[in-house]
Amino acid sequence: MELRQTRRDFLASASLAAAAGVLGAQGSLAGEGAPEVTALRLPSDPNICLAPADIAENLLRAEGFTDVRYVPVSGGFTQPHRAARGEIDFSFTFAASVVFQQDAGVPVTALAGVHSGCYELFAHDPVRTIRDLKGRSVGIQTLSSSGHLYVAIMAAHVGLDPHEDINWVTSPTGNAMELFAEGKVDAFLGFPPEPQELRARKIGRVILSTATDQPWSQYFCCMAFGNREFVRAYPVATKRFLRAIFKAADLCVAEPERVAQQLVDAGFTRHYGYALQALTDIPYDRWREFDPEDALRFYAHRLHEVGMIKSSPNAIIAEGTDWRFLDELKRELKA
Repeated sequence: MELRQTRRDFLASASLAAAAGVLGAQGSLAGEGAPEVTALRLPSDPNICLAPADIAENLLRAEGFTDVRYVPVSGGFTQPHRAARGEIDFSFTFAASVVFQQDAGVPVTALAGVHSGCYELFAHDPVRTIRDLKGRSVGIQTLSSSGHLYVAIMAAHVGLDPHEDINWVTSPTGNAMELFAEGKVDAFLGFPPEPQELRARKIGRVILSTATDQPWSQYFCCMAFGNREFVRAYPVATKRFLRAIFKAADLCVAEPERVAQQLVDAGFTRHYGYALQALTDIPYDRWREFDPEDALRFYAHRLHEVGMIKSSPNAIIAEGTDWRFLDELKRELKA
């Protein structure tokens, strides 16, 4: 009789190598103390950018979390909103989205950068540059979504007015990629596995990659953040969460094939090839190298310049960040 592993069983066994092999068998630091809470809620999301969280369950259990739950995505709410509503405790999202939601009063705290680029801007002929988007249509999930914010500041960076020069088209189903695939919009900013799928289907061309094109590749793209009250009340749990995530990010770099298979077998994605390509392309090792405060300041300036936020970058950083866990873990988890 064929035995089928549960998702939790698979993740626990498959990520054991991360805890005891590739990443070493070190336990938690002596004297740090156990986490103040042992239950943790993370998003269950098909976005491959979230791979370090998706494969971290066994690492989180090694940090003392006995109840690790992956909460299904709820339509209509961004990841920061879900954290603020208490549906999840931590997640990742585009750095500018963190800034935008903090400016709107959403109580989340930025904790660290995870990687510096996963988005790719696709376009149909005759669009070949961002300047060519003037008078063109761009497909987005919703207004103020990550795709909307990112393309808006990209447009402003080359002298366009994102409020007047671009026709923003939202998808009734929330699937902006299909608007682009059907030729209903001129451009679309995708994140894994969308760029991998568009390339496989030979749809459009890439006119910008945030993993390689400056200035976007010089700053963190996706940031780890947490529910603000959780971070304040449970600092040990917050640090232990981040430790597990950083170890998982290192595993994404060291063994992308293993991680890609984990993501497929655990049900986070259906396509091994898409997952492997994304994991190979996304620079998960940048969490040690880049400065997350620089990234937030960069995106806050850009959003402020186009009138999409009112708060100053300094206010966002002062009120919405906590880098102490990152600073400690950089010293502890030296390569």
